[in-house]
This record gives sequence, structure tokens and C-alpha cells, in this order.
Amino acid sequence: MGERCAIIGVGQTAYKSKRLDVSMAGLLREAARRALDDAGLTWKDIDAVVVGKAPDLFEGVMMPETFLADALGAAGKPIMRVHTAGSVGGSTAIVAAGLIQGGVHERVLTIAWEKQSESNATWALTVNSPFTTSLVVGAGGYFAPHIRAYMRRSGAPDHIGTLVAVKDRENALRNPYAHLKIPGISREMVESTPMLWEPIRYLETCPSSDGACAMVLASEDAARKAPAKPAWVHGTSMRSEPMMFAGRDSVSPQGGKDAAADVYRQAGISDPRRELDCAEVYVPFSWYEPMWLENLGFCGEHEGWKLTEAGATALDGDIPWNPSGGVLSSNPIGASGMIRFAEAALQVRGLAGDHQVDGARRALGHAYGGGAQFFAMWIVGSDKP
Repeated sequence: MGERCAIIGVGQTAYKSKRLDVSMAGLLREAARRALDDAGLTWKDIDAVVVGKAPDLFEGVMMPETFLADALGAAGKPIMRVHTAGSVGGSTAIVAAGLIQGGVHERVLTIAWEKQSESNATWALTVNSPFTTSLVVGAGGYFAPHIRAYMRRSGAPDHIGTLVAVKDRENALRNPYAHLKIPGISREMVESTPMLWEPIRYLETCPSSDGACAMVLASEDAARKAPAKPAWVHGTSMRSEPMMFAGRDSVSPQGGKDAAADVYRQAGISDPRRELDCAEVYVPFSWYEPMWLENLGFCGEHEGWKLTEAGATALDGDIPWNPSGGVLSSNPIGASGMIRFAEAALQVRGLAGDHQVDGARRALGHAYGGGAQFFAMWIVGSDKP
């Protein structure tokens, strides 16, 4: 692994459908300032900045990192941008961690964001291929057939997605930053909402959010000077695969399996359900919880929906998933993966507030993107690796 890497600061904005009170630069500074305050640092203490962003078409601003350098205190300092579609928030954090682990820098500010109110991500994803007209409207139209395939393959009953939607929205009520707060959320409420992409109903899908998430990563020496307890990186992993190739399993992609196996190996984990205390996993459509439970090795094939139904992933279950409310409750696409990583760090630091998992010492952060083809994961812990 090289040098040890610690998360010493986390900052998030409020996630809302429209942050009309701030510019894009103002939105990022809000998250970055909070991360710096958490770390007890100022802009001048940062050695480099790593930013992550989903496709530029989501806001219609090309190469936004070039005009954001001043706002992020990066004048005269190294700044780089990462892009891996929806998994970019996670990938960005891993790239930043690599700069610490490689001994390149002592303190790195990493930040990811989206201001979806300034464009329309659904239609930005609905592009016409040569000679054909796309009938896939947004990400939901692409992933719905994969969900239906999972249901048929595993024999999962229709209500499993509803259970996840209710659980994550109940968790969001504990999170002051969450976008969707729906008091009294229930199965009946979810099941009464319109079908958007069969079998995905309106309340089984993620919102469109504005927001940013930032972290300050530090070397072991720099972490000693931090005012609060750090989270330590125990392992990181990224994998990708083509969207289409012969024999590809789009329900449980090989890239996800390989990334999980790699990060578990680095962290010395053989049974993630037993050895992790919680997980923040990228679940933009409710059915992806049982699907990722299997893909990430928390259970056997066709068993994921049974864990969900039994309450294993609830806040009081044996392996809480998405105690923050997850992507189903807040979805600034470029930042959604970093939020998972940051929330995992908050859990092991004991700073997750009302959605804190008691005694959390090791946690998984997970992100996926593209056509379920890009994967980024890290495991963080309260103890040094």
C-alpha cells in the first residue's frame, strides 16, 4: 500500500433539487470549506486538489475544473480531474488517496459535485446512436431490464424493491443533508406511485440533486496533527469492463466482483457481512440493493433479496446498508460515489450523527457507473491498517 492514508476532514452541502442560492463555484467552496474546518486546516495547507465530475453534458459546462481552480484554492498547485461516469466520486477519492499513499503529497483536498438543476441529466443520457433513435430514456430505462432479469433469475418477489425504498428513506430522515425527506414513508406509499420503467416505480428511484462532497486526505504524519479522530484507508480498488461483450453478465458484472475481491484482500476480509460493520453502497434504484449484496459477496447467488426481506440491511440489522439514506435519498450524480466513501469514513470516525451505526469500526464505500461497468470501492477503519 505504501504510505498510510487517513481521512481527516469531511464536508458536504445540503442536497436539494435546486441550489439557486450559489453558483457552481460557491457550491464547491461550501463543501470544501466544511472539510477544511473539520480537518482544522486552511486553503494554504493543501498540497493538491483532485476533482471529480460526471459527464459535462449534465450541466452543459465544458471542463469546469479549469475555471474552478481559484475557487478551490488551487492557484499554483497541482489540480487534476477524474471521470468514470457515475462512479466518479469514488474513483476521485481513490486517485486522491493514491497521491498520499505514493508519498507525493501530505494533504490533498478531493471534491466531487453535480448541479443538475442547470441542465437535465435524464435527457443528457438519452443520445441518438448513428442511424437509430434511442428508446432508452435516462439511466432507469437502461437498468430496468437488468432488474427484471435479476427478479426472474433469483425468484425474488415483487415487493423487495419497495422494502429498500422505505428503509433508505427512513434512514434519510436522520440525515440533515439528505435531499428527500418523506415522513411517514411506507410500502403503500411507494406502491401507489407511477411505474416509470417497469418494474421501477417513481419512489423506487433516485432524485435529481444539486450538491457537493469534499474530503481532506492526509499522510500519517499529517493526520497526527488533525483535531478529530481520522478514518484510515484499509484498501482501495477500481475495475472497469466494456458495456457490451459476449457473455457479459449485466446483472452481476465481473468488474464489480473483481473490485470487491481485491479490496477485501487488501483489507484482510474474508466474510464482508461478518467483518464489516456497515456499508454505503451505490443504490440508485431500489432493486440494486439485493443485486449488489450478491455481487459484492455479502451472500450467495440468488440470496440477496432474502437478506433485504429479513431486515439484515436495516439500521438495526447485522449489516446496515446506506444508513445515510443513500443515493435513493440524495443524488448529485458526480458526487454520489464520494458521498458513499465520505459517509463510510464518518461512520468509523463516530461522526455520523443520528444515523451513526453503534460501534462501527470498519465500513465499505462503493460506487458504480456507466452501464454498470465502472466500479470503485474502499474500506476504511477506525484503526490503522
